[in-house]
Amino acid sequence: MLIDSHCHIDRLKLDTYDGDLDKAVAAAKEAGVDKILCVGIDLEHADQVVGIAEKYQDVFASVGIHPLEKDAAEPDLETLLKYAKHEKVVAIGESGLDYYYSADNKEVQRERFRIHLQAAAQSQLPIIVHTRDAREDTLDLIRQHGDLDRAGVLHCFTESLEMAQAVMEMNYMISISGIVTFRNASELREVVKNIPLDRLLIETDSPYLAPVPNRGKPNEPKYLPDVARCVAGLKGVTVAELAEATTANFYRLFPKALR
Repeated sequence: MLIDSHCHIDRLKLDTYDGDLDKAVAAAKEAGVDKILCVGIDLEHADQVVGIAEKYQDVFASVGIHPLEKDAAEPDLETLLKYAKHEKVVAIGESGLDYYYSADNKEVQRERFRIHLQAAAQSQLPIIVHTRDAREDTLDLIRQHGDLDRAGVLHCFTESLEMAQAVMEMNYMISISGIVTFRNASELREVVKNIPLDRLLIETDSPYLAPVPNRGKPNEPKYLPDVARCVAGLKGVTVAELAEATTANFYRLFPKALR
């Protein structure tokens, strides 16, 4: 059993499924992907994300605002905490900092991230963190405002081993996407080799970043086994062993998904 720990199935391209999300979820199950975490990126579509989780027993949700959503309504603690009470909402996020694509609004991003960290701490839910080219600010804000007992995950990780080690010391997990299969991702592959198996998650981040051999296509959860095979090879374990470890890690990080 594999778990797609981060995707956006509310945004899947469903042309090949006649517009039917049921078929996409069924295709993922046929490929061995048993559970899916549908991650929110703005509040305007939060009800849709939660509604998808309500519809499918094996789909969970998170609610948050992505740092690159410049036109999104800003979060407030009350709204995030309201969603956190929903039985299928297992995390806050994704939120974080992205100075690679958007370095002109750093303080807005930092304030937004602070609110998400506070919401996660108050709701006792983990936080899903997006970070790119913002290492020191990301780490500082987690230290200042995060709950290190519940902690969270740095998703779609592409940063250095030093950053991975820093957040793992704060009880965070590291999630690896299809980027690890890309030809130019040799540095990331070396990082993955050095991350303990009990700190790893895998994800598609679909509909983005389809792994090799499907790179260039719209991504979807059924492609998660391609990520799993690559990561398993890097870790020197079988896909079954990787699936067992990452599934255990998922439920340890998101215990609400066990209810």
